[in-house]
Amino acid sequence: MTRRSFGTKEDLALALAETVAERLNDGIAARGRAVLAVSGGSTPARFFSVLGRRRDIDWGKVIVTLVDERWVPETSDRSNAGLVNERLLQGPAAIAHFVPLHTGGEAPDDAAIARTNMLVNDLPRPFDAVILGMGSDGHTASFFPGGDSLAAALTGKGPAIAIRAPGAGEPRVTLVLERLLDTSGLYLHIEGEEKAGVLERASAEGAIEDMPVRAVLRQSRTPLTIFWSP
Repeated sequence: MTRRSFGTKEDLALALAETVAERLNDGIAARGRAVLAVSGGSTPARFFSVLGRRRDIDWGKVIVTLVDERWVPETSDRSNAGLVNERLLQGPAAIAHFVPLHTGGEAPDDAAIARTNMLVNDLPRPFDAVILGMGSDGHTASFFPGGDSLAAALTGKGPAIAIRAPGAGEPRVTLVLERLLDTSGLYLHIEGEEKAGVLERASAEGAIEDMPVRAVLRQSRTPLTIFWSP
């Protein structure tokens, strides 16, 4: 595990965009296309804008998908897909192909998750870059403490599952850990002193179920780089 710290959020966004661009370009060079899985929330918006403006990426050969999603339509201000379309898939990146996890319907029932898994299983593997975030409760992706399917998210094959948890708000759909680790580049993007404190607690001893981000921090399958700024 590598930790990179930056003086400002702008510096972090530039560095993370540079790192991800290299991964995408390597994937395109190796197999003619690349896959990027990103997280939602407020933290990645600046990074999305910087990455989407890069003209050194052949965006027509890039597939963008999500690490997880709230089960809401894209028109909702809670939608991760809406954020990606608004902040990342603009300018040069507008021609990238986007694969959503929300596939319609009022709830992520078995039929809806089956539709999602058909889309996910069509994505090339391994991914080229996966960008994770982390909540103040120690969740990452939608691996929430107390989640009704947390065990399946951490140990199952998925590739995507529905999950409901007290801290999650809406029902969610998330890629399982096994699928998130199947990537050439794995990154945890966090900002602020509060998140630094959460990371410190997560890095200490304790049950994974209490702070599920520990599953990512403790695994040895895929090297993890943490990007942090105040």
